Amino acid sequence: MARRELEQYGTVELRDVGAADAACDDHGAFRVTLDDGAIVTSRKLLIATGVCDNLPEIDGIRELYGRSVFHCPYCDGWEIRDQPIAIYGKGSRGLGLSLELTAWTRDLVLCTDGPAEIDTDGRASLERNGIAVREERVTALEGRDGILDRIVFATGAPLARRAMFFTAGQFQRSELAIRLGCDFNDKGTVRTGKYETTHLSGLFVAGDASRAVQWVIVAAAEGAEAAFAINTDLIKEDLR
Repeated sequence: MARRELEQYGTVELRDVGAADAACDDHGAFRVTLDDGAIVTSRKLLIATGVCDNLPEIDGIRELYGRSVFHCPYCDGWEIRDQPIAIYGKGSRGLGLSLELTAWTRDLVLCTDGPAEIDTDGRASLERNGIAVREERVTALEGRDGILDRIVFATGAPLARRAMFFTAGQFQRSELAIRLGCDFNDKGTVRTGKYETTHLSGLFVAGDASRAVQWVIVAAAEGAEAAFAINTDLIKEDLR
């Protein structure tokens, strides 16, 4: 649908090819090297290549990922509300996600796959909210047709669960932002300012590759903001 809408703009060219490298010269011009060897130059550059989840190395997780194993409760929590849910993570990230999920269900178990790395206050908070902690090593996720049935540990009884949310960080789908020296936050996304600007004049990053709220509607809005800023800058630069 998007491709059909772009066809009406004669100045838009689509290239189905990867971008291997990018650089900015001393004059502020961008040079992008494509996988086929071609080089394109521009006065402005917008990166909107998204991120990938760091998927835990657990047997069976890939068959369940996106069906009953998720990373964002705001995206998938409603559909499995009031169900028995596990959280995979440790430290402050595991603690935070566990407490966050109390908005959707009260049947929660935090699986830390080893020492929990949660302090006394954090453990007390989990206990007050009825969240159990399993610190045994996780060996496998078992389920059928994409739906989680239970979590298997190296020791101890398996844990019956309907779904699992994990917090294991993310990484940039494209390395262009890294190569251009962008600043990153602890989540692995690019720090951006107003209108999705970056540390480099003329470089913008929009969508899931930046900031924290990773929803389609937010990504589209950020793209529109960046486009507005780019167009405004080009007009000002071209005024005589």
